[in-house]
Amino acid sequence: MSQFREWGVELIKKAATDLPADVESALKRSRDSEVPGSTAQNVLDNILTNIALARAESTPLCQDTGLVNFFVTAPSGTDFEALKGDLIAATREATKRGYLRPNVVQALTGKNTGDNVGENLPYFLFEVGQGPEIIVNVMLKGGGSENVGAQYRLPDARINAGRDLQGVERAMIDAVFNAQGFGCAPGVLGVCIGGDRAGSFMGAKKQLLRPIDDVNPDPELAAFEARLVEQCNKLGVGPMGFGGKNSVLAAKVGWLHRHTACFYVSLTYMCWANRRAKLVVADGKATIV
Repeated sequence: MSQFREWGVELIKKAATDLPADVESALKRSRDSEVPGSTAQNVLDNILTNIALARAESTPLCQDTGLVNFFVTAPSGTDFEALKGDLIAATREATKRGYLRPNVVQALTGKNTGDNVGENLPYFLFEVGQGPEIIVNVMLKGGGSENVGAQYRLPDARINAGRDLQGVERAMIDAVFNAQGFGCAPGVLGVCIGGDRAGSFMGAKKQLLRPIDDVNPDPELAAFEARLVEQCNKLGVGPMGFGGKNSVLAAKVGWLHRHTACFYVSLTYMCWANRRAKLVVADGKATIV
């Protein structure tokens, strides 16, 4: 196996077995804020124990290891096809080693490919970067969280949502309420305002690569993200839908230009197991975080 493929395997292993520190810290804060001895606190205690065991034993955090999403940034002149081939091979090998459960099936027959590789899977997004390094972000997204994603076309009279941030807020609160515990709360909201239908969903998914505790560079959106978390947590959905103060860990919001006649708002929901990792290759040396 080539060196880059092995790096890819280690990247997937990192994402599948070792929850990022920022996510774990957010879960600990949520645990401490719940009523002592409550079901919500007990659920979060179990989640935190699970995180520690998975890290110590290098086993998957969740039985649903999700679909593999690669976000690749590389300098001009990079052989993207070769890079893609290496990462596909890494996905197959990671599945073979037990870091990933075989989740990919043929759409109509339901036949499992057995290696997490199929038509348009793993998912790839390639971008040309300005620096000399190759950066590969991987995201593992489970079926439960994917099922509770949503897209709204504003205005929406059903929820009295107009084409403004208040309308976006109402749409997202509606989506989180409808999700209840099926997305394995407390989750992270990846939100995109604008774009076309397909681009809006992808914009929302890219927001999930942001750290839990980062601050949106747009002051208006930074304030909106904080308000959205506050309002969603007032719903009382709670950890795994059993009720409590913490339904959402964070909201990450971005925007895209849109057609004048269209106003889409998309939510990509990520479960508490916010599995992501980053590989940086520079001067022939790899760093995985």
